[in-house]
Amino acid sequence: MNNNEQNNSMELTYLLKHQQDKNLDVISTILANNAFWKIFPPEDVEVLSWKVLIGLGHVVTLRFAVSRLREVNLAIERGAWGAFDTEAYSTYDYLQVWQEKAEK
Repeated sequence: MNNNEQNNSMELTYLLKHQQDKNLDVISTILANNAFWKIFPPEDVEVLSWKVLIGLGHVVTLRFAVSRLREVNLAIERGAWGAFDTEAYSTYDYLQVWQEKAEK
């Protein structure tokens, strides 16, 4: 990603919370029926991290052009709803700031 693309990009973190009333087989079936793994993330959206928090669910951080926000959100709505409760948070990288503060 070049500097211009970075200036026009955003990071977004999705929290895909496990629905406690559904077991893994039910969740997997819903995701398959919704074609989740095919539509999320949309093509050319960069996955910065994809973690599973035991007892909570998936935490997925993406980077993409700001103009694609609606497309990314629709992929979640179409693919994840019914399997996960979803939350989205604008995100930025704090690592360098933390490192600088830790060195002082």
